[in-house]
Amino acid sequence: MGKVVMYSSVSVDGFIADGNDQPGPLFDWLVSGDVPLDGSGVLNVSQTSYDYTRAYWDEIGVTIAGRRVFDMTDGWDGKPPSGIEHMIVVTHRPKPQGWDPAAPFHFVDGVEAAVAKAQELAGDRIVEVAAGDVGGQVLAAGLVDEVRMDVVPVVFGSGRRYFGSVDAQHLLEDPDVVIQGNRVLHLRYRVRR
Repeated sequence: MGKVVMYSSVSVDGFIADGNDQPGPLFDWLVSGDVPLDGSGVLNVSQTSYDYTRAYWDEIGVTIAGRRVFDMTDGWDGKPPSGIEHMIVVTHRPKPQGWDPAAPFHFVDGVEAAVAKAQELAGDRIVEVAAGDVGGQVLAAGLVDEVRMDVVPVVFGSGRRYFGSVDAQHLLEDPDVVIQGNRVLHLRYRVRR
């Protein structure tokens, strides 16, 4: 089974969006270089960010996100972002009216069920969990193997927290990857068991 990785870009003070759910400059690093990250023609990063991020993206089999993110992105128009094969949406509500049943999205109630379904679909590939409330719930359930952060040099002061509303201590190992890109510091921590 592939590992479960919690991931997002994050402000220095630990936020993934401001109070209005806007990422502000958190994704500026994705357009601050001259190396195309994907085929969109939009994402261009430094060579160091490309080497780190592209290798990671190529390992992702499934991404888990919450209903809030799904609704904010209009369900990515039924196409998972960044070439990901499947999306798991953690929600207590049914899928939207008229949702295309052929779209590779799976609506699951609860984070344990979401991780189980994601691991089934991903096989040996990575199960990525979006940071925020759902990511924090997966961490609190003891199901996260690794935390990856793209730390951006900005302070929000308030907003949506990287770890959501986690209210207990969770120990991580020392970072085993620290890479400086343009306007970003890529960090990777293993979760201590």
